[in-house]
Amino acid sequence: MLLSVLCLCVMVAELALGPVTIPPDRILAVLSGSGTQAEHAIFWQIRAPRMLLGIATGVALAFSGAALQGLLRNPLAEPGLIGVTAGASMGAVTVIVLGGALLVPAVIAPFMLPLAAFIGSAVVVAILFVLAAGGRGQSITILILAGVALNAIAGAFIGVLVYISDDQQLRDLTFWTMGSLGTAQAELVVIVSCLALATVPVFVWQTRALDLLQLGDRAAFHSGLNVTKSRLLIGGSTALSVGAVTCAAGPIGFIGLVAPHIARLLFGPVHAVLLPAAALIGVVLVLSADLAVRMAVPPAEPPIGLATSLIGGPFFLWLVLNQIRKGQRIA
Repeated sequence: MLLSVLCLCVMVAELALGPVTIPPDRILAVLSGSGTQAEHAIFWQIRAPRMLLGIATGVALAFSGAALQGLLRNPLAEPGLIGVTAGASMGAVTVIVLGGALLVPAVIAPFMLPLAAFIGSAVVVAILFVLAAGGRGQSITILILAGVALNAIAGAFIGVLVYISDDQQLRDLTFWTMGSLGTAQAELVVIVSCLALATVPVFVWQTRALDLLQLGDRAAFHSGLNVTKSRLLIGGSTALSVGAVTCAAGPIGFIGLVAPHIARLLFGPVHAVLLPAAALIGVVLVLSADLAVRMAVPPAEPPIGLATSLIGGPFFLWLVLNQIRKGQRIA
């Protein structure tokens, strides 16, 4: 309950605060249609799409991070760490740079960016599944090393595309790769938000499967779980949700790592509670980071990816050191 109230407060702050402050009573006026023209423009064209994208990003990354940690039984699994975000970025950057050279029907053109991001993230998820299946008990080591390799490959490919891009594309890519909620157009935000939030029922449906998978694939199978089907559903939902929000907001790291761990510390490991709690925490973290960068040096706006990395990097180090103190294997 308190977490929901905190999330609601951050959402209101996201709509109200900025270079131009819109008090809560004026927000109600805008919603009722009696606000000024300037307030309507700021609210509907800038802040409402920004908040919607922040909610979708927090939910998608938190759900995906918690699901990957449960699916792979890996406490360090996170869409950015194991290469899923990099795959989505590679697909999105390909469309940004080479989209003009692709003969795409006008009907499909608005969906090319999220589709390419989904394909890139899906390829990475498929590679991870193959490696995890053949890991023979060393899946954590293999997945971390595979994530390093996949991030490097994606980074090299993106570097090639940056090299051949023109000045305008280079400027767009430079800011996009650092992550931001303020650059996406409203139409794209609606599309990717619908795609990302459409995966939520699938994740919720698979909470029991995630609990059973903590016992191992063999035990989960003998408990009546179709392990292959659950892996495909969770992996496909992860690829779709991460790919969708990455194409609009850019790569935003560590939310998928930090939010599930905070939720696990507060509410325990049962995924029926863990996933919704992680989603609320993810929304709070993303919107709080966005507020922080917006209010830091107005009217300039540092990328949100810098803020999440400043939060997530130390948290990741604390997590590793905490596991070392407990005598647990990290890899």
